[in-house]
Amino acid sequence: MISRTNYRLSGSLGGLFRSIGRNLRHLGLAFATISSLALIAPTASADVSFAGKTVEWIVPFSAGGGSDTLARFNAPFFSKHLPGQPNVVVVNEPGGGSTKGSNLFEARAKPDGLTILITSGSTQFPYLLGDPRVRYEYANWKIVMASPTGGVVYTSPSTGVEMAGDIARLKGKKLIYASQGATSLDLVPMLGFRLMGLDVQHVFGFKGRGGGRLAFERGETNIDYQTSSAYLKNVAPLVESGKAIPLFSWGSLDENGNLVRDPTFPDLPHFAEAYEMLSGEKPSGPDYDAWFGFFAAGFPAQKMVFLPKGTSDDIVEAWRQAIRDMLADPEYMSARQAVLGQYEQVTDGAAEALQRKGTQVSADLRKRVVDLIASEYGVKIGEK
Repeated sequence: MISRTNYRLSGSLGGLFRSIGRNLRHLGLAFATISSLALIAPTASADVSFAGKTVEWIVPFSAGGGSDTLARFNAPFFSKHLPGQPNVVVVNEPGGGSTKGSNLFEARAKPDGLTILITSGSTQFPYLLGDPRVRYEYANWKIVMASPTGGVVYTSPSTGVEMAGDIARLKGKKLIYASQGATSLDLVPMLGFRLMGLDVQHVFGFKGRGGGRLAFERGETNIDYQTSSAYLKNVAPLVESGKAIPLFSWGSLDENGNLVRDPTFPDLPHFAEAYEMLSGEKPSGPDYDAWFGFFAAGFPAQKMVFLPKGTSDDIVEAWRQAIRDMLADPEYMSARQAVLGQYEQVTDGAAEALQRKGTQVSADLRKRVVDLIASEYGVKIGEK
């Protein structure tokens, strides 16, 4: 089902944009200091205006997940800062673990600046693994914004777990997880739960993490995870009411590429700490390398926003300028942390670097994971 939400905010386009020359902590990228964007970015064409028009923002997931939450939060600010202040309509196109909506964007989006796509790790992983459903090419698209994110794993109190320190109580329990599929971002929990030695049944076919959360709320599953924005919006109330128990976050990467606690959830152990709580030793070996490799590909560049292939430079620059202005908007900056967590949204060269990081893995890592999910989960992926 396609759902549409229309957003518009009034306000002027003017205003200073900020420098993003700070060290981008938690991304694991060795960026040099980026000087003022005013010095490195070309001036947007004065002819670009979207006045009286509507921008369609394709979200290739069902409503309620992390990508949908980010889009619905950012949409009114895009409307506010784009030239001509167009309406911005969020269009949910779920299916195929996000490949359906992404394929539609690749095939049909016109290069007029009026259609954008948000992707997540669930869009990147099928691309990286050679999933035959993929008919899109990241290199064709023009990135305008990127953001890292995190994720939190939580369980039902019916498992006997009362707090994160009780994770060992999950050993030997029959756990059920609602999954979008083995080549989606749910590959990270699949590899992680397997490494931990947890007995988890992965039920494939859910359209987005929002669907997985609803299954958890209905009592159909007893373990789940949500990316940070969806967790803050939809799961935190479940925790407060005692209906969900947070276990651990996936973690974040520091400036040296090391796994550390997620800054949005500093009181929760990260994945490697949770593993050590279960096994008594730090994770290592090829199975951990597989988990870490796809975590690093999927989360530091978790959310990316694109214009379609063939979009002209002046339209790309108009979008990037609007995002620079948005990132300098006090209203946006004061509201985003509560909704999106403590992660930097970036544009220009920083976003391009995140795109490169999130859309490549080694051939050896790819082969290991493809072989693993075929042998243990019966999911066979065609050669790319």
